Amino acid sequence: VQLQASGGGLVQSGGSLRLSCAASGFTFSRYYMSWIRQAPGKGQEWVSTINSDGSNADYADSVKGRFAISRDNAKSTLYLQMNSLKSEDTAVYYCLRGPRPFAIMALFSRGTLVTVSS
Repeated sequence: VQLQASGGGLVQSGGSLRLSCAASGFTFSRYYMSWIRQAPGKGQEWVSTINSDGSNADYADSVKGRFAISRDNAKSTLYLQMNSLKSEDTAVYYCLRGPRPFAIMALFSRGTLVTVSS
């Protein structure tokens, strides 16, 4: 049972990136999925959650209108399309299984680093 996040990198302010999170070992389509991030020197921040069939999503105010969460249940993959990136989006991004509040032992991926240069 695991989640593998990928797609991070260095991008200029105003640019775009798409993160992916490949799930394995469980029935992906049964679970809500989420993205969180942790900026350097700061605590974790919830970014977005999508329901199990992809019909509904919720976003933090800080990313609303710029980021889009989606999923492909046939591929057991979660995505985060990030547009109009800002320097304050610089963080390590993690995907998690489930919605908030996250269980203490919630399944989460290794992080993928997004660095936005100004």
